[in-house]
Amino acid sequence: MIATKYNNEISLALITAKAKDYLALLKFRLSFLVAFSSAFGYVIGTKGNFDWLNLMMLSLGGFLVSGASITLNQIQEKEYDKVMKRTSNRPLPTGRVSDLEAYIYAALVGFIGFVLLMVYTNALTTMLSLLSLVLYAFAYTPLKRKGPIAVFVGAIPGALPPLLGWVAATGTIGIEGLVIFSIQFFWQFPHFWAIAWVADEDYKKAGFKLLPNGGSKDLNTAIQIMIYTLFLIPLGLLPAMSGMTGATSAVVATICGILFLTQTFSLMKDGSRKSALKIMFGSFFYLPIVQIAYLLDQL
Repeated sequence: MIATKYNNEISLALITAKAKDYLALLKFRLSFLVAFSSAFGYVIGTKGNFDWLNLMMLSLGGFLVSGASITLNQIQEKEYDKVMKRTSNRPLPTGRVSDLEAYIYAALVGFIGFVLLMVYTNALTTMLSLLSLVLYAFAYTPLKRKGPIAVFVGAIPGALPPLLGWVAATGTIGIEGLVIFSIQFFWQFPHFWAIAWVADEDYKKAGFKLLPNGGSKDLNTAIQIMIYTLFLIPLGLLPAMSGMTGATSAVVATICGILFLTQTFSLMKDGSRKSALKIMFGSFFYLPIVQIAYLLDQL
């Protein structure tokens, strides 16, 4: 009895550990952001008159497709992840999950995600989701070792989630869909570059070249981060100007944009890791706060 109980506990521990590794492959927080942004675009597109089942299935489908693309990314970068401190303990570099397991997992998760999108949204949403996966896993991933062009390419799938939600709601891309796409597109640059600045030593070990201006942490790079952040201020006003939302969210977006912009001044002044960290965390707060403001202003 004791031996049986002990063996059962070991089996349960192994299953739990494996489940945690599979969840880690999805990068829950990143995939959740994709799901949230998709839901945001959907609710905005329906003007608050949405179907809860469609909303949940869109969010789950987006989450799973995002997880599949992230898993494929990690398979390709396994050897590079081994040499970086912050990624060396991931399931693939440590061997806790094999490449074959990860490929099967990505195929299964991605398949379920695409089926949900096909059933509960429309063909255009599903195709854009497929485009997002292809760009992220097979264009952005290899380009990371080529140069800063990777950030531009990666910003496209990174900005597609709200557009996916909009298309799921309306069936078309439209000017409004491009507006919410543009906000998230330009947000990607200070977000990506702040992370690249903070993780520069690790990225250099892996040969990743994401920073602009030849990969240098200098004033010119800091200025480019500031310029792309500056774009967010006028872009944040477009939903109100196009009639998608009201004046309240425009004020919130402007205040958030200004606060986000001020963080870039410290980086231009001292070029420190601490200043880059502030921009990175600022980017984490900016997008959800602004999107929630747009939602509340419309509902």
